[in-house]
Amino acid sequence: MDLTTFLNLYSPPFLLSTIFIILLTKLFFPKSTKNLPPGPPCLPVIGNLHQVGAKPHVSMANFAREHGPLMSLHLGNQLLVVASSPEAAKEILKTQDQLLSARIVPMAFKHAQLLPYSLVWSDCDQTWKNLRALCRTEIFSPKAIEAQSRLRNEKISQLVDFLRKKQGEVIDIEDVVFTTLLNTMSSIILGKDVLLLNDEHGTCDRLKESIHKSIDYSGRIIDFGSFYPMLERFDLHGIRRGNVKHLNIVFDHWKEIIEERRSQVNSSSWSSEKAQSFLDRLLENGFSNNQINEFITELFLAGTNTTTSTVTWAMSELVRHQEVMSRIEEEVKKEINSDEITSFQLSKLTYLQAFIKESFRLHPAVPFLIPHRAGETCEVMNYTIPKNAKIIVNVWAMGQDPNIWDEPLSFKPERFMESKLDFKGQNFELIPFGSGRRMCPGLPSGARSVELILASLIREFDWELPNGEDPLKLDMNGKFGIALKREVPLKLIFKQKKAY
Repeated sequence: MDLTTFLNLYSPPFLLSTIFIILLTKLFFPKSTKNLPPGPPCLPVIGNLHQVGAKPHVSMANFAREHGPLMSLHLGNQLLVVASSPEAAKEILKTQDQLLSARIVPMAFKHAQLLPYSLVWSDCDQTWKNLRALCRTEIFSPKAIEAQSRLRNEKISQLVDFLRKKQGEVIDIEDVVFTTLLNTMSSIILGKDVLLLNDEHGTCDRLKESIHKSIDYSGRIIDFGSFYPMLERFDLHGIRRGNVKHLNIVFDHWKEIIEERRSQVNSSSWSSEKAQSFLDRLLENGFSNNQINEFITELFLAGTNTTTSTVTWAMSELVRHQEVMSRIEEEVKKEINSDEITSFQLSKLTYLQAFIKESFRLHPAVPFLIPHRAGETCEVMNYTIPKNAKIIVNVWAMGQDPNIWDEPLSFKPERFMESKLDFKGQNFELIPFGSGRRMCPGLPSGARSVELILASLIREFDWELPNGEDPLKLDMNGKFGIALKREVPLKLIFKQKKAY
């Protein structure tokens, strides 16, 4: 995006912000920090905003080739530091983790109703530690994951049954996977489904639309309030207002569920043995409705949006690479010999696991992870990172880097067959879930869901593109947001395998 396009696209807020900036020049141009990481030259007032474009993960990767694995840019008045190598990522997420683990809260969540109870956007204070510990114990521990196996399999069975009934019809993959994952999470958290797979009458349309709208607002990259703090209060793009509006619709949907469970938990006959869901545990710990709303909404969005993106990209690669699909089919046929797929059987699917790693490498669900903020000034790779700088780790760029991977643009699961690399946060070449204290706590649940969905759909169905489309011509462009999604939705036709 050149400067002319930038001005044309954003001229009203741009002109307004320019007036403020001209009037408040000294506030917007504080004394610069010495020894910043290198970066591209920037223009007055807008800095490098005109160079970011609609796909910042790509533009940042291009900048890194010229300016190095740790660089800095100016987005208006905001200093952005970008890490694009395993070494730089390790220094930020491990070596200087304590000083660089604060958050910059996006406009969508800057609301008094939300922020005090956030697991994602809160700084690493005691409240955050308590929320994280509660999640790990009740939802994401090995014991909890195993206890959820029956429920997880039940939801996958519902998906398989739905696709059997829809054989020969064109299916929007993102939609059915998202619905399945959201119902899995809502059953764990609330004790019941919130969406319908076969929603012919649009019963859940309003709720689903509001969830997707909230996800969209959360990932907006054009926000003058974040580039110029003096403009934040005006919410020029309506991001905060829009997100709060749709979140309130979501909150209203489960308000009765919360009150019903609260009356049960507060009754004289209640005991912890009667707990049916994570919501019951929150109520036992005295959580208010506002706390519950923010906390479980984050769990829903984090636990469904990114995993949906991962599954959709993985299925896209399977459609394009029939030889990979055939090899996984043989492995699944050999190792899974029962109606219900168990965790032990999944652990035997070594080629499927290699395939998932390769999909994570080329298609990380969150290309920048969740941005960090420097809580204090510190040194990284001999450069100064000033306090309050925004920091991102471009894991998408690392997955495309020929200095890290042999033939990085080729899809080759075999590269992981003899490799000990995993995605659990210690091998910084492959960190789709992050690393350090801000690492995604839902990694075990997300990874299990990806394995189970793929194994189930490969086992049960043959897949094909509509209208005899050539798989090699499948559009693989991505659309940047809080999760990197397909620009063109993946639509497939499923046919029951004859062997089953």
